[in-house]
Amino acid sequence: MRLEVNNSTNVQSLYNQCKQMMSYHVILKMKDGSEVDGIIESVEPDKVNVLVGEDVMVGGSGNEYSAQRQYGNPTRYRRFNRRNYLLANLLALTLLPYPYYAPPYPYYAPSYPYSPY
Repeated sequence: MRLEVNNSTNVQSLYNQCKQMMSYHVILKMKDGSEVDGIIESVEPDKVNVLVGEDVMVGGSGNEYSAQRQYGNPTRYRRFNRRNYLLANLLALTLLPYPYYAPPYPYYAPSYPYSPY
């Protein structure tokens, strides 16, 4: 009985986390050890709807795209499919860490000894 109370509390906290991170790119960790990255689309009391990305390669040798691409390299893009996951199967939820890019170095105009006019 105690496990059920703890499990319902855990599911409720995961539900609240999913509601806060809706429309964000997150990593979902499952109880079986697998990890899925995707964008949370909607949250229901018992499940989460996630747009899961998959890499797609178009072209290659012998395809019409190979003549357009330099050295015949295939074109890569990412497609998102909708999947449903039960909240009871989730173990953890984290934001996907994106690399931090430093702001560009500011340009300082050199001081010229002569006026431009």
